Amino acid sequence: MRFSHIPFLLLAVAIVLLATATIIPDGAFIYTSWWMILLWTMIAMTSVFLIIKSKLIRRPFVFLLHLAFVFILIGAYVTHVWGTQGKVSLRMEEEVMTYSDSDEQSESQLPFALRLTGFHVENYPGTQSPMDYVSDVAVVEDGAEKANLHVSMNKIGEYRGYRFYQSGYDSDLKGVRLLMSYDPWGIGTTYVGYALLFISMLLLLVLPKEGFRKLLSQRKMMVLLLMFPLSLYAAPKTVPDSVASRFGNLYVYYNGRICPLQTMAKDFTVKLYGKASYEGLTAEQVLLGWCLYPTEWTEEPVIKIKSSVADLIGVNGKYACYKDFHGADGYKLESSLEAIRSGEQVGQARDILAADEKLNILLMLFNGEQLKIYPYVNEQHDVEWLTQASKLPADMPEEKWLFIRKSMDYIGELAWEQDYSRFIEVVDKMRDYQQKEAKDFLPSDNLFRAEKIYNTADYTRPLAMALMTLGILSFFICLYFWVKGLPLRRWVTIGLNIVVLLALCYLLFVVTLRGYIAGHLPLSNGYETMQFMSLCTLFITLFMQRRYPLTIPFGLLLAGLTLLVAMMGESNPRITPLMPVLASPLLSVHVCVIMLAYSLLAFIMLNGVTALVLIKKKGTDHFAVSQLTYMSRLMLYPAVFCLAAGIFIGAIWANQSWGRYWGWDPKETWALITLLIYSMLLHGGSLKWTKKPVAFHLYASLAFLSILMTYFGVNFVLGGMHSYA
Repeated sequence: MRFSHIPFLLLAVAIVLLATATIIPDGAFIYTSWWMILLWTMIAMTSVFLIIKSKLIRRPFVFLLHLAFVFILIGAYVTHVWGTQGKVSLRMEEEVMTYSDSDEQSESQLPFALRLTGFHVENYPGTQSPMDYVSDVAVVEDGAEKANLHVSMNKIGEYRGYRFYQSGYDSDLKGVRLLMSYDPWGIGTTYVGYALLFISMLLLLVLPKEGFRKLLSQRKMMVLLLMFPLSLYAAPKTVPDSVASRFGNLYVYYNGRICPLQTMAKDFTVKLYGKASYEGLTAEQVLLGWCLYPTEWTEEPVIKIKSSVADLIGVNGKYACYKDFHGADGYKLESSLEAIRSGEQVGQARDILAADEKLNILLMLFNGEQLKIYPYVNEQHDVEWLTQASKLPADMPEEKWLFIRKSMDYIGELAWEQDYSRFIEVVDKMRDYQQKEAKDFLPSDNLFRAEKIYNTADYTRPLAMALMTLGILSFFICLYFWVKGLPLRRWVTIGLNIVVLLALCYLLFVVTLRGYIAGHLPLSNGYETMQFMSLCTLFITLFMQRRYPLTIPFGLLLAGLTLLVAMMGESNPRITPLMPVLASPLLSVHVCVIMLAYSLLAFIMLNGVTALVLIKKKGTDHFAVSQLTYMSRLMLYPAVFCLAAGIFIGAIWANQSWGRYWGWDPKETWALITLLIYSMLLHGGSLKWTKKPVAFHLYASLAFLSILMTYFGVNFVLGGMHSYA
């Protein structure tokens, strides 16, 4: 074995151990074990020796890149050995000089005292959803106040190298829990490594004599057509569309924020049926149907279920009605639910719980507990959002009391009488009441209208299917012309470019609109990140298609696939206020850069699969194979650099929010594994096999499995702090 292979062999061992630690129960001990630390040390030492031996100093910015990782490892070691983390519990006006360790097994002394002088919870305007927790802490030293710290989520309180982070608070709002970190040397060393990393990666992408630009200069290469089928069926009883849309124009307190009732109706329908409409009826008509005509709707097969649940309740097909869940012996899922609650291993437990959740949503609607459409300003000048069935304040004026209790019953009577003009009048009065009572807390008219436009303009599902279909068809067309050595017909290229451009404009419109509604970049959950990845893919497609014809079919196919994945979570595609810890500008940068890297690596994977097929048919010397290899190598540089930048921006964000820049969370770990796997391909000088087309494309194709594990394996199997994304 050549010495140049040793660091990579050790790195492969580290990858296996990291992956094992995320999969086996209680595997976290591996990360900080003495032999794992020894392994990282050996990787660093052999890498430094190889850098010196290969005289990498002659390429200063490549040398700087590798030096950055050495600094990051040294910083991690300093933090592990000398860094201090703990927890501090404070009560109002009590001085505390101790902190407990992370396991709360022992206490240690602080060199100063802390005293909580104030605390309050900030809610999102007009809601009871916490937006931030804010603590005012006085630092007392030698009997005098030396500093006043203002600690909130994403805002650190710092004194003499000790950093304090908001963690939680007591239910009486008179006490808080802070995380404490003391690690001046470890953080400083690590941040030096991050700075060197970002600078060197940027320079390596732009300098003409380095790998990416050198590869780039080696050679110069050569109306959204969607049909939305409409189906009409005999619909169950409800109100006309124009009347229901007026009802959807009410405000509702839903999912932690104030939004159009149309949004809640859409989520309600999708949750039950899996789609935003039912047999030609809009979501508002479905919601009102259940509210006003529950007897008829309990016989409608509108509840989507899995086959295991269908077997339990004795129905055929994937839809059931409300009455199917109840029999002579009561609720048919009760025995299975009792077994699940008692801890028994029940087959398809998740499907049973999902079906039960849908039934509970309907029960809450029947009981009048679902529609929080009545705002009431209490004595503290906070808005409470009430339902018809809420326990109303004793001091509420009688006219308001009657309006809340009777208005929904009254529009129900008008619906039965089909007096829709008066129905609309009452609904308009309900909206006037909302605007008068909560005028200072309601979203602006522009924001309200924007959300209604978004609700009616979201055609992600048909767009996904159309892009995938066009991607597959155009791939075979392009491949046919390419293998035959014929130029692609101009009208085909123009048509596909128009499709890409229109799809890009539509997605950009939808993502921008969603971000405007939410008040932050829409990158906070799996649905949004997959949608953003599709947007990145289409941008890359437009940028690269002139140099590389197969970019268009790959781009269409990949964009469609990512949108299809986004639809997997469409049962809960809700626009919610961000968790306080996510309300950081670093979130947007972190996710954007990671998604861009994933898009590029997905292109490389598709290139690899295509190249392997062509190699088997035509051999490694075929022109198309060399084109695919060239493009994959070209995309590899920005892909790996973006992935590295995204990971370490996330580390900086974690340090700002939780007091540690690395916590061995499963998604953190698998992102690191992915980075290490793909970085192998950039070391052609030491790993000669990466220069062989077959080995390169096979490795690049299989490496994409680590991305699938990072995104889907962690989210749906391993869990962790990042499982929301």
